[in-house]
Parts: sequence; C-alpha cells; structure tokens
Amino acid sequence: MKLTKFDVIEEEDVIIMIVWTGNYRFKLAFDTAVTHTIIDSNALFVSGYQLKDSVGKTEIETSNGMVIVELYNMQNFDCLGIKKQELQVQVYDFAAHGVNSEYHGMVGLNFLKDHRFCVDMIKEKITIN
Repeated sequence: MKLTKFDVIEEEDVIIMIVWTGNYRFKLAFDTAVTHTIIDSNALFVSGYQLKDSVGKTEIETSNGMVIVELYNMQNFDCLGIKKQELQVQVYDFAAHGVNSEYHGMVGLNFLKDHRFCVDMIKEKITIN
C-alpha cells in the first residue's frame, strides 16, 4: 500500500500531483471525473516531445466544448509512487481553447486503472493498493 499526502488549494478545491517524465516535472491537477490524462501541448513540447510523436487523434468534450486532441504515448510517467513505462495522454493547446491554467494538465483515471485507490479529503491523502 502506498500513501501520498497532497495539498488542497482551498479556494479552488484542487488536488495537485507532481509528475515526472525523465527529467521534466509536470504540475497536474487530479480529477476523478477525468477519464484520460490530459497535458497542455506547450508543456509537452518543452519536455522534449514533438508534433511527429503523435500516435493519433480523438475528440473529447471539455467545459469549453468539443476539442480534437492529439494522442501521445508518454514514457516513464511517474506519479504517486506509481511508475508507468508508457501512458497514453491526450494533448491540446490550452491557451488556444480559452483555458488559462497554472497547471500543465490533469491526471486522469487511465493512470490508475490497474489500482485500487481512496482519496481522503479530510486527511488530505491518497491510498493506493
């Protein structure tokens, strides 16, 4: 069992996760309503990925409407003490779609699909089996 403390930003009720992919650090929000992990394209490209690395496209529904996103297989995705050699993420340009965020994206449930987990908002911790 892994236990991870997190901080909740009171005015936003957002759980922040730090994700490492190689030497690059992403700051992602954790949202159990998000099916797939989503990354801002600008952060992805700064971390070393390129347009040609996309493995496909799909359409998703966001709070700002429907968006066509690129799919990338991110290598060495490390979060909450779980290391995935490869994780498929959805990528789009947040700013171009009216998303102004200090976060690089959101950790989705696809990251935790092989695990049991419990989010304790009172104790501000996540337990993963």
